[in-house]
Amino acid sequence: MEHTRGTPLPAELARTALRTIRPQDATHVYAHPRPEMSRLADRGVLHRVAHGYYIVVPQEQVGRPWLPALEAAAAGIASTIYGAHRVVVMGVSAARLLGAIPRALATAVVAVPYRHRLIELSDRAATLRFVQRDTEALDAERVDTPLGPALVTTPEQTVLDLSRRPLLGNAETEIPGAIAALYRRSDRERLEELAKEQRMLASLRRAEIWAEVRKP
Repeated sequence: MEHTRGTPLPAELARTALRTIRPQDATHVYAHPRPEMSRLADRGVLHRVAHGYYIVVPQEQVGRPWLPALEAAAAGIASTIYGAHRVVVMGVSAARLLGAIPRALATAVVAVPYRHRLIELSDRAATLRFVQRDTEALDAERVDTPLGPALVTTPEQTVLDLSRRPLLGNAETEIPGAIAALYRRSDRERLEELAKEQRMLASLRRAEIWAEVRKP
């Protein structure tokens, strides 16, 4: 077990994907997981990120003000619902993790295999939006986050997604700059190939215009 401020946390809970757990995931550990997890949250061992979702607080952060990054928390929440291998951080959230949007956002976007209502976070004024997609067909890579590795769309896929739905994520003022930055990092042949495979050639052409306009 991990021991934090005198409170033991079962190791199998500490090792969950992206350190995120729900009470129903701990029924094999606790006979009554909801009150147990609420107690651990009150003692600072767990962080309540949304109703019914908790994140294991890093041991060095226990007893201090600690807030997990929005994009990592979103990936963690989604992973408890669908499994870490079936969710892909996309759109503005991918752009954030890839360093193309510097400012913090209030909406996180995750691609998932089937629909789910949006989730309002309880630790900040922020929303997690789920987008139904064929996640296995997305061009994605593993990216390290403060909570562990998560699947994130590649620069090429992110360029296409941002261009196709620039209003998704409520960060439209950031989109042209993000597209231009990611376009410069993208493999042009791969971009064209993905656009053809996913029938997003119109999105690619828009992205090319944005990238040209914002060329340094």
